[in-house]
Amino acid sequence: MLVLMAIEDMLSDLGCTAITVAGNLEKALNLIATQAFDVATLDINLNGQRSYPAAQALSDAGVPFAFSTGYGEHGVGEGYQSRPVLNKPFTRPQLMTVLSVLLAERRAPVLTA
Repeated sequence: MLVLMAIEDMLSDLGCTAITVAGNLEKALNLIATQAFDVATLDINLNGQRSYPAAQALSDAGVPFAFSTGYGEHGVGEGYQSRPVLNKPFTRPQLMTVLSVLLAERRAPVLTA
């Protein structure tokens, strides 16, 4: 819980005005289904459950996201290795860099044929 509060403080310091937190997979999936997000960070372990269903829901919704984890890049599951990873513990500059990448991804134009 202390780590979560520190992350919320970092996000607030960076100017984020709407921060939503889910402590378990069920809540994460419900939030993704009912709210709009600009970007997201997702811990691989949500209260003992792997968060890959939430990662899929974010992907399906077109929400750029990064994993926040103590497992490192090697802990990211099959099909998600291209997602940015914030290795815990991380610093505010590291968070800012990843958020910048995610926001740029969100703003990237979609080309269709």
